[in-house]
Amino acid sequence: MKNIFLIILGLVIIGAGAVWALNGKPAKEDTNMDKKVLVAYFSATGTTKQVAQNLAAAINADIYEIKPKVPYTNADLDWTNKNSRSTLEMDDHNSRPEIVNDNFSTDNYDTIFLGFPIWWYIAPTIVNTFLEAHDFTNKKIILFATSGGSGFGKTVENLKKSVSASTQIKEGKLFNNRPTKEELKKWTEGVL
Repeated sequence: MKNIFLIILGLVIIGAGAVWALNGKPAKEDTNMDKKVLVAYFSATGTTKQVAQNLAAAINADIYEIKPKVPYTNADLDWTNKNSRSTLEMDDHNSRPEIVNDNFSTDNYDTIFLGFPIWWYIAPTIVNTFLEAHDFTNKKIILFATSGGSGFGKTVENLKKSVSASTQIKEGKLFNNRPTKEELKKWTEGVL
């Protein structure tokens, strides 16, 4: 009986060694193997779009653009004009600009990187429209944003009102520059 135990133990050790040799690391179950990651973003001027595209490429994620039904013009984005579209939307936190309905579904994703420009220290209200239009129950949402100088402010608190209580929303990273794919990949290693 002792010999059979030693033979089985030897086979287990040899098998583990073979897996180590093939992978270059100890054998372990990959719990993230079936999980898909999505990079969703809203970009009014193209700055956030560039970060989102680089992020999706860096982590091999699917990408989805949140498109307004009525695109924003330069005049709409003039934050110095009290009557511009963006100013009026941000003055009314219940504003929900319409988005293009393209039958998008979050079903295949466990983690979503959600990007947008910071407007008035929070996400544009069109991001709330996106969150309220889809089911993010039991999903993890990691925020990233672009800004000329504003911080996240009350972004997380504001966006949590648009999802179920089981949805995790985490403040991620604010990009004031154009990060490389390598920088983005390194950042995601700490949050995925």
